[in-house]
Order: sequence, then C-alpha cells, then structure tokens
Amino acid sequence: MRITYIGHATLLIELEGRRFLTDPNFDPVLARFLRRVSAPGIAVGDLPPLDAVLVTHAHADHLSLSSLDSLPADVPVFAPPAVERWLRRIGYGQVVPIAAGASVEIGPIRVHASAAKHRGSRYGFDQWAAAANMYLLDSGGVTCFFAGDTALTAATHEAVETHLGERRLDVALLPIGHASWWKVRYRRGHMTSADALTLFDRLRARYFIPYHWGTFHHLTSGPWDGITRLRAHLTDYPRQQDVRILEPGTIFDLTAAEP
Repeated sequence: MRITYIGHATLLIELEGRRFLTDPNFDPVLARFLRRVSAPGIAVGDLPPLDAVLVTHAHADHLSLSSLDSLPADVPVFAPPAVERWLRRIGYGQVVPIAAGASVEIGPIRVHASAAKHRGSRYGFDQWAAAANMYLLDSGGVTCFFAGDTALTAATHEAVETHLGERRLDVALLPIGHASWWKVRYRRGHMTSADALTLFDRLRARYFIPYHWGTFHHLTSGPWDGITRLRAHLTDYPRQQDVRILEPGTIFDLTAAEP
C-alpha cells in the first residue's frame, strides 16, 4: 500500500492495484477568500487512473465541485446518501450512495462506511445533507482507515474493531485541527492533535498519518497550527516513530516502512 498526501483531506491511496482518491480539493482558494498556502502534492491533471473517489461529507474543503469536474466522469464517486442525492440533482451522475453501516466491493477491496460525528451540510441551511462518513478499506490482508472529519467519541473506533476483529489495522489516516478553548462548536465535530493520538491508540493501528493541515488558511487558525501541536505532543508520546508526517507530495509506502 502506498499513500500520497496531496493536501488537506485529499489523499491518494494505492492498494492491491486499485487507486482511491479521498475528499478531492485542488482549489487555489477555499470559500473564495481563504488562500491555499501549498500546491497540491499531485496536480489534478497528473493523477493516475482512479478506481473510486471517496467523499465523506459536503463541506467545501472536503468536496470541491470544480475538482470533481476535473476528474474523469466515469470514475464512481461514493458519498453518504444525502450527499449523493444533492450531487445527482446538480448533475453528477457518477455518484453512488454508501450509507453508514454499508459496504461495497471495488475489485479485491471492500470499503466499509461508518458514521462520523460531524455536521457535514454545505451551506448551513441544508441540514438534510448533514451526513458524514468514515471509510475502512480492507483487502483481506492490508487495511486503511480514513476518518474524514469527526469528533472523538467513545464509538469512533468501533467500526474498525467490528470489521477487523483480531486483525490489526495497518494505517490510520486521521485529521488534526487546532481548537482554541473558546471554539466549542468546532470541538463538537473535529479532533485536535491530542484527540487523534487517543484515537490512534484505540484503533490499535500500526501507523498514523495526519492530514487536515498545511493547506489552507482558516478564519480562526493558521495552516500549521495543528501539526505544530501534534509535534509538541510527540516529544513524550511512546509511539512517536509510528506517526508518519507527510508533506504534500510525499509518499508513505507500507512495505518500505515495515522492519
């Protein structure tokens, strides 16, 4: 398995000859005024052929319509049913619904969807599209979990535990964010770097790759706040060697990482 960090929540996962793109966003600015601070690790036109796109929710930083327009229209885009219905209404016929608790086979890979704790509606008023998924990719031998956006709850790890049983998760792809004490609403649907380390431990994964950093300016935090705090936590974290921080465009190769 090879994982390339493209930026924010966009990663290319290559597993058993299949290629998955998560939450595509190649935009130079976010929400018309929040500028991108690092180029995508792979330009959208340089992507290899894809087998599927996995969309977790409808927020613009995780689902860019212009980026979706730049991808081949014959690549299936999997999304929560509420998001799928919205995308189909506006002309994206390649979208396939996958509800939390459901799964789909893409070649030798089974993709399991589970519910994230995140209010994913795009505009605020469209609460009918507030669903958010997390995804577990399982080849039968190699596994990868992509959390999208979620708060840390007592149940966030349970889908992985249920589907894998005694098998160990290989890679946990987890978001890190910076939440000042006064950002109560943010904390209801996002993880901090400390939360991500807690979830990494609960998942019993072999490796943790953080994302959601180093890409966009935000209204209340800078692009590197999350990763700066994660690095601070790692100084006394017992498994710091298993946390693999990827700059945009760099690749994690599971085979090469193994001792």
